[in-house]
Amino acid sequence: MASQTQGIQKLLAAEKRAAEKINDARKRKAQRLKQAKQEAQAEIEKYRQEREHQFKEYEQKYLGTKGDIEAKIREDTNAQLDAMQRSVAQNKQAVIVRLLQLVCDIRPELHHNLQLQKKLQGEFA
Repeated sequence: MASQTQGIQKLLAAEKRAAEKINDARKRKAQRLKQAKQEAQAEIEKYRQEREHQFKEYEQKYLGTKGDIEAKIREDTNAQLDAMQRSVAQNKQAVIVRLLQLVCDIRPELHHNLQLQKKLQGEFA
C-alpha cells in the first residue's frame, strides 16, 4: 500500500509540474503575442510615416508649398482689384453724365394710376 501511496504522490507531483509548465508556456505565449503586437504597431507607424513623407514630397512637387499658394492667391486678387479700378476709371465719367441726365431732364407726366382714374371718369361722365 505504501508503494501505491508513493506512486500517487509521484503522479500528483508530475501533474503539478506539468500544470506549472503549461502555465509558463501560456505566459510565454502571451508575452510573445504582446511583443509581436508591439513590433507590428511599430512597423505600421514606420510605414505610415514613410507614406506621409512621400505624400508631402508629392504635394510639394505638384502643388507647391503653402507660401506659393498664398502668393498666387494674393497675385490673383491684386490683378482683379486692378481690373476693377481700371473699369471704374473708364466708366466713371459716363456714369456721372447719365446720372446728371436722369436728375436734370425731368418730364412731368401723370402717374399711370391717375391717368387710368381720369380715363375711367371720362367714360362714366
